[in-house]
Amino acid sequence: MNDRYVLNKHLAQMLKGGVIMDVTNTDEAKIAQEAGACAVMALERVPADIRAHGGVARASDPQMIKDIQHAVSIPVMAKVRIGHFVEAQILEALSIDYIDESEVLTPADPELHIDKTLFQVPFVCGAKNLGEALRRISEGASMIRTKGEPGTGDVIEAVRHMRLMNAEIRRIKSLNKDELYHAAKELMVPLDLLTTIHEHGRLPVVNFAAGGIATPADAAMMMQLGCDGVFVGSGIFKSGDPRKRASAIVKAVTYYQDPKILAEVSENLGEAMVGIHVYDINQKDRMSERGY
Repeated sequence: MNDRYVLNKHLAQMLKGGVIMDVTNTDEAKIAQEAGACAVMALERVPADIRAHGGVARASDPQMIKDIQHAVSIPVMAKVRIGHFVEAQILEALSIDYIDESEVLTPADPELHIDKTLFQVPFVCGAKNLGEALRRISEGASMIRTKGEPGTGDVIEAVRHMRLMNAEIRRIKSLNKDELYHAAKELMVPLDLLTTIHEHGRLPVVNFAAGGIATPADAAMMMQLGCDGVFVGSGIFKSGDPRKRASAIVKAVTYYQDPKILAEVSENLGEAMVGIHVYDINQKDRMSERGY
């Protein structure tokens, strides 16, 4: 990997312990910043609306992204379709801080993800398991997030993906060194990356939780499961008091091991986002199933 990739990995490390919030306009971006978010994700429709409206979901209007960039001083991320390298080129031209190659948008390529080594800007990608995570890292991703099931307010898939990732990392760490080559073939990942997992017992980049996180308790649970930070999507701005809930989730991530503080910040948050049980959604319609 080149010096730029090393720098991008270090930039992503600076987000550890933080909350990244989906926003669709400058007012929401300002609320997120005031609540203490470490970054915002600029998109025209939050995952719940993308799910409700259907059709093809593409990258956002550059003007909307520029407005949000001008409204806040924290890093601004934006999404591109899986495999859509031209949408990524456009975001890089806008000097975006991070590009999320996201399964929330309709995939553009049926086989390939973007070759992220061709870009200067850091990429974040979703993963359900260790194999997906290491394939995205081998393509140049500087940050991984669990896929969860976006736009549902149901945290169960984020938990499933994190527990699976942890279990697979423990298995790799327990192997003898001469068993790694076979494991790399099974997972379809580069041997050098799997060797890194074997030696260090963790991903070589930061891993945030995402998908269905809607309450302070959800966020704290993902942190206790070993995530480095949390993405919050539809849950905040689909709730009764977004400003208070946003601040509460930021505090929950900071004090994720203190049940007394978690109890305090969970009080009187108003009406929560109306959730969708993941298993009421047909498997073919689940966004987390997108990607390879």
